[in-house]
Amino acid sequence: MIEKATYGTALTLMLGWLLWIGKPVLLPVIAAMISVYVLSNAAAAMQAVPVLGRLSGWARRTVILIVFALAMVLLFLLVINNLAQVVAALPRYESNLDALVTRFASLLGIEDEPTWGNVRRLTIDQVDVRSWVAPALLSLRGFGVTLFLVVLYASFFMAERGVMARKVIIAMGGEEAGSRTLSLLSRINERIGQYLFVKTVVNVILGGLSFVIMLFLGIEFALFWAVLIAFLNYIPYIGSLLGVIFPVLLSLAQFGTLWMASVVLVALAAAQIFVGAYLEPRMMGRAFNLSPFVVLLALAVWSALWGLAGALLAVPMTASLVLVLSEIKTTRPFAVMLSASGKV
Repeated sequence: MIEKATYGTALTLMLGWLLWIGKPVLLPVIAAMISVYVLSNAAAAMQAVPVLGRLSGWARRTVILIVFALAMVLLFLLVINNLAQVVAALPRYESNLDALVTRFASLLGIEDEPTWGNVRRLTIDQVDVRSWVAPALLSLRGFGVTLFLVVLYASFFMAERGVMARKVIIAMGGEEAGSRTLSLLSRINERIGQYLFVKTVVNVILGGLSFVIMLFLGIEFALFWAVLIAFLNYIPYIGSLLGVIFPVLLSLAQFGTLWMASVVLVALAAAQIFVGAYLEPRMMGRAFNLSPFVVLLALAVWSALWGLAGALLAVPMTASLVLVLSEIKTTRPFAVMLSASGKV
């Protein structure tokens, strides 16, 4: 028993080290695999579209891949463009922040009323911004490379799907064993693909609602914040909070009033509550059935290994793992223990 525990601990540590050291290679591969599930379900859903539904399977997948590649390019351009615009807009916000700090000082009864310039000199100006420029540029370049690799790997994965069935039959040594394996893989792929596709649709709806709200309220860079909210919604619990807090802070700097920031907070929180408490449970069905403790543990582990990217992929990967375990008889008990209700 002690030897098994020792071997298990050593294996876990070794796998963790391999995942951490192999992040540059594994991250785009796993992101591409998750993307392929979403893209395959999107291609299948195109059959319901009057004109596109007449296309063959490979043609629909090609169209989806082209749209996916264009979306990644636009995402990268959106990030670069909006970061430049935020930097350019900072001087315009200074007067609003100055008035806000002065108003707070008056409410607190501070006689020597501070200004935003004084606060900035004591806080932000103490940080050596120049030392952050090179890492930030490297991060942006790494982000662009990762997006390119995700599109490239997803293209090859989609191309391989056509011959995968034949290779499985050959690998299993015959039609009978191969058919059983293909049936199992088909059930696993269907459930994982359904979960990831529906989750992505939910996030797109949330991003769309947030965009309309921010556009109506006059929040600058509304499209950028809406895309950020949609991506962060993959992160459970804290993702919704992070998605809301950024545009709220921007509205505070943009308008310089707590009233407007409160309106933005309430409106975006209402959209989050509607999607998280009403829409998502009805659309997800039994596909998302993870124990809250398992979600937090997965979030902690993958965030420690891969940072923000790990946090974004933590729940999709863990939910996919539970679905795989539930379809295999010998591992089904593990899936039951990882689930929230025990029904998998």
